[in-house]
Amino acid sequence: MSGSFRKEALLGTFNRQRPVVNYPKRADGKILYPTEIFNENVFSLKVMAKSLPKPVFASFLKQRRGRQNLDKYTADAIAHAVRVWAMDRGASHFTHWFQPQNGTTAEKHDGFLTLIGVSLPTGEEAVPIDAFSGSQLLQSEPDASSFPSGGLRTTFEARGYTIWDTSCPMFIQAGPHGTNILYIPSVFISYDGVALDEKTILLRSNEVVSSATLELLSVLESDSHYNHISNTLGVEQEFFVVDRSLYSLRPDLKITGRTLIGSLPPRHQQLEDHYFGRMPSRVLEMLSEFELEALKVGIPLKTRHNEVGPAQFEIAPSFEESSIAVDHNLLTMEILHKVSHRHGLRVLFHEKPFKGVNGSGKHCNWSLSTDRGENLLDPTARPENNYRFLITLLAVLKGINDYGALLRAAIACLANEHRLGAHEAPPGILSVFLGAQLTEALDSIEENRPIKNFSVPQFQSIQVGGTMLDLKVAPLPAISRDLTDRNRTSPFAFTGNKFEFRALGSKQSPSFSVAMINSIVAAAMYDITARLKQAMGSKPKLSIEDKLQVIRELITETKNVRFEGDGYNDSWVNEASKRGLLNIKNSPQAFSCLNKEYMRDMLTKKVGVFQKGELESRFIILHERYVKDLLIEGNTLTSIINQRILPAAFKYRKTLADSVIALKSISGDSSPEESILNSLSPVVVGLLNATKTLETNVKKIEQQAPHTADAIEKLSYDANECIFNAIEEVRAYTDNLETLIWIKKYNGNISTIKNTVETLKNRIQKNDKSQISKWIADTEAGTSCNWMGLELVYPELKKHINYVFKIRNGTYWTAQRYANKYIQTYKLQLALTPESLSTSISMRLVGKLLGEELKLSSTRIRKDPTVLCVKTTLATAKFLTAIALSRNLMLDSNKLASIPQIN
Repeated sequence: MSGSFRKEALLGTFNRQRPVVNYPKRADGKILYPTEIFNENVFSLKVMAKSLPKPVFASFLKQRRGRQNLDKYTADAIAHAVRVWAMDRGASHFTHWFQPQNGTTAEKHDGFLTLIGVSLPTGEEAVPIDAFSGSQLLQSEPDASSFPSGGLRTTFEARGYTIWDTSCPMFIQAGPHGTNILYIPSVFISYDGVALDEKTILLRSNEVVSSATLELLSVLESDSHYNHISNTLGVEQEFFVVDRSLYSLRPDLKITGRTLIGSLPPRHQQLEDHYFGRMPSRVLEMLSEFELEALKVGIPLKTRHNEVGPAQFEIAPSFEESSIAVDHNLLTMEILHKVSHRHGLRVLFHEKPFKGVNGSGKHCNWSLSTDRGENLLDPTARPENNYRFLITLLAVLKGINDYGALLRAAIACLANEHRLGAHEAPPGILSVFLGAQLTEALDSIEENRPIKNFSVPQFQSIQVGGTMLDLKVAPLPAISRDLTDRNRTSPFAFTGNKFEFRALGSKQSPSFSVAMINSIVAAAMYDITARLKQAMGSKPKLSIEDKLQVIRELITETKNVRFEGDGYNDSWVNEASKRGLLNIKNSPQAFSCLNKEYMRDMLTKKVGVFQKGELESRFIILHERYVKDLLIEGNTLTSIINQRILPAAFKYRKTLADSVIALKSISGDSSPEESILNSLSPVVVGLLNATKTLETNVKKIEQQAPHTADAIEKLSYDANECIFNAIEEVRAYTDNLETLIWIKKYNGNISTIKNTVETLKNRIQKNDKSQISKWIADTEAGTSCNWMGLELVYPELKKHINYVFKIRNGTYWTAQRYANKYIQTYKLQLALTPESLSTSISMRLVGKLLGEELKLSSTRIRKDPTVLCVKTTLATAKFLTAIALSRNLMLDSNKLASIPQIN
């Protein structure tokens, strides 16, 4: 980009007025506590209990627990109550909010306004009322064929249904002009009842893992009386924040979510001073407003801090039931986008927006909890004697050992492919980190020996299950350390009382990954339950030795998937291969794991989380999305290279070559220029060839139209092989070129153009055209790329920019057509045509036209360019003759005035 564009964008960051946020206060002027704001815009169970009759509320609770269906009377009562509650808070519309398989959320707004026919003495009359029925609450009907379906829905099979998910509370969010919108969390299914979304699969997996765990506990503990098991989830969200003006100047960042070109600056993250550093004031202000909005809709935010990468940050909530936690994570990203826009910022959720620095992930902290609030992954002070904990832990290990490839498939996508295995991101090999103490506990049980002495903590209220750390400094108290260290290189690490799945990408929905975790753990639990039953035989309950026998078998079987070392080290790749662990290096390979027979059987038959068609559709959708993403990146990059980079490189090379020739003509020393030219030319040639290769490969993939799952899978592999690497090669040349030349992407002074537009806007409104002629003649203000850039940097002027530009452009082409008509009518013998006139000459003519030095109505031209609208025939003759003869006359104003009249 040119210096002027960047300069204006930077100046805008300093001059932009920051939004004023009115934080809620009490009558005495003190800020409200977060607990007083929390759930303010949520139709929670507490609000429902107050709004509904007791029998209705009791019936709803039974439905949520699966004990009965939701009858029409209860649905109507809830619909009425939530409508009154929402409209009292300014809601005018409602929407079923769901998660189609495109990585985002979807919504369709319907109004509460309803017309009913009333019979009056004067006849029928439509009377408006506010209404919301139980049937409207329970379901809606979006077009299912317009979302990714992997062949489950076609254009002529468009019917789909969204159904209210009663496990997640309804809430309101701000709409336009001070109104609000009622959001109803929902699932999305086809006419045949097939899941077309992410949430349906997640909810099924929740039920499956609950059922499997309850069965396991009933065998493991004879006195077990649990009714439900929840899988809890805490989602840590990482992201980058950049200024919106600078973001708007990067087409690659806008279109693909990441920079396709750009070398590392001299200073990035090598000083390690950004992590946990002081947060920039603009970002802190934005996050503060975001937290306010998040608290209102019930998102229990806990933490915010700087991350490792420059301009990278993280927020983390408290743990919740998984389906609610996923809803809140998706809502978090939506609110961040809205609030950051108001602050002149842009939040980037792409997994690797900038090459060479840390990428962004979404760490899923997963655990299982009973309906009594007991965490099944709490090791307690003596984990070696906590058999319930050991069995649950080993069920997770067995699930990853047997079906770990499913987790790799769940986190695979093009964006995450750039992140995994680099700059503190976990590798693509699925392994589990437990820590030294838990590893010792398992090893001692397997080897049937006493556990090594790890001191029991004295202050268990600080951290149960750890060992003491005493720094021998009087003012510093002794603390207990965690049972395990943290291994940032592990994709799946035990972190005290939960597992942290660190491989998920920051932009991805957690639904699919959590559903896969639930599924593989449930499958492992069914196997373990069968072993425990076999060990128990005809006995009334399991003995300690029976439990230990199964535990020892599981420890031995799952030993290969446990790894305590550095996942970034190259030696781990060789070690993992010896252990038989999969090293899936790209996304197509990962997606193909979904199509393996034993994986399909587990998901569709053993645990039943998917129907066969649902799993095949996801297999197709994932491969298709991967190809589409690569094609978007390939086309975007070739466009940037051909339109901006190569022309700038050619121009710079010509400048150097001209300098060499000039210096040699006067016997000057041209060796510095020749040296630079010799370094530059191979890079330019290499970039040109690499770009041609990329273009060829993109067209090759675009021309294919596969119709079967196998063909789509093959296309995905082909795209990875010929486009992914070609993009990286083009980038390597471009980043090298960036160190050799200054790439000027735009022409013109943006500040001058902005001032011109503001002046013209005022003059046009006042019908004062005195400066239009000068403006049109200014070629700096005339190039279309300047107008495009101007709209990006100053979106508030877009309406006026389009108005002025429409006059300029429409008049120019109309004048050319009229000139052709005139020349043909009067049979003028000219050696040129109007189309052959240079843009600058034509623009100056149009300037005189719009400045009314030539009498042609610009207003009529804009409205109807097909009509010859002139004030006098003589003026038309002068104008059209000037167009035709302008090359000879060179647009001298005196010569224009002396053109002879034509009868």
